[in-house]
Amino acid sequence: MNNYDVLIIGAGPIGMACAIEAKKAGLTYVIVEKGALVNSLFNYPVFMTFFSTSQRLEIGDVPFVSIHPKPNRNEAVEYYRRVKEKFSLNIHLFEEVQKVEKQPDGGFHIATSKTNYEAKKVIVATGFYDIPLMMNIPGESLPKVTHYYKDPHLYAFQNVVVIGANNSAIDAALETYRKGAKVTLVIRSGEIGSYVKYWVRPDIENRIKEGEIMAHFHSEVTEIGEGTVKIKTPDGEHSIDNDFVIAMTGYHPDFKMLKNLGVEMGDGTQPFYNEESMESNLPGLYLAGVVCGGMDTHKWYIENSRVHAEQIFAHIAAGS
Repeated sequence: MNNYDVLIIGAGPIGMACAIEAKKAGLTYVIVEKGALVNSLFNYPVFMTFFSTSQRLEIGDVPFVSIHPKPNRNEAVEYYRRVKEKFSLNIHLFEEVQKVEKQPDGGFHIATSKTNYEAKKVIVATGFYDIPLMMNIPGESLPKVTHYYKDPHLYAFQNVVVIGANNSAIDAALETYRKGAKVTLVIRSGEIGSYVKYWVRPDIENRIKEGEIMAHFHSEVTEIGEGTVKIKTPDGEHSIDNDFVIAMTGYHPDFKMLKNLGVEMGDGTQPFYNEESMESNLPGLYLAGVVCGGMDTHKWYIENSRVHAEQIFAHIAAGS
């Protein structure tokens, strides 16, 4: 039978933390994940280093041991896989939630790409990394354009345009440059983003200063062609030779899914939830993790949203 006390959407670190709390509380639960385990982290750049220390990424009181002061993406993926094994978490991977319906008895009916479930409570812990912010310019759909950066080797000795000013863009620019790419950074603002890792900032600033990476500030890409990119700058529009575009323009939660669930969205991008219980406007449906930030994707991280799991299950235990 597919009847559970709690159904959790999303097998990221916070979804897993919620499952651990459910298990501690003696509740039946299942996590439904449309991709791989910790799918967002899996899609991070292969050589990415976290800003946080390993201790701040821990869940379930399981030690995260790293050989580095700050762990990398590969260590994190392995850590969360081992957490899954330690707690024998009930996770259904590569299964997408398609519909969640509130039932007359207060519970929920959940339809997925594979089956149907009944649950008394639902927790949405889907993050924000699945949907990129589109530029909506000609050529954005060309195969040479990506909103996800994985490995710099692909771009060796190519003409690469990197769009963005924050960590993902700066990492992509530096790593592809060091593989022999001719890199052009295109940044809307007048400076490198304030969230860029402190040990990376001097590197990118020096590469720009030395002319090793070309940077256009107060600029934007207006059109992408098969072999060129048009850039609007304070000095006018320029067309440059180009093989690949890495568009690190940011991401956002699945607002359409949240609306379909019945979650109130405020200005259309900020989901409603009670800050103490994490319950949405829909009784029994909770939000956890970075999805709570809406478009403010710098508000919640693994380290400061782990507590959401405890808040949710304290509320459930209180008989709500």
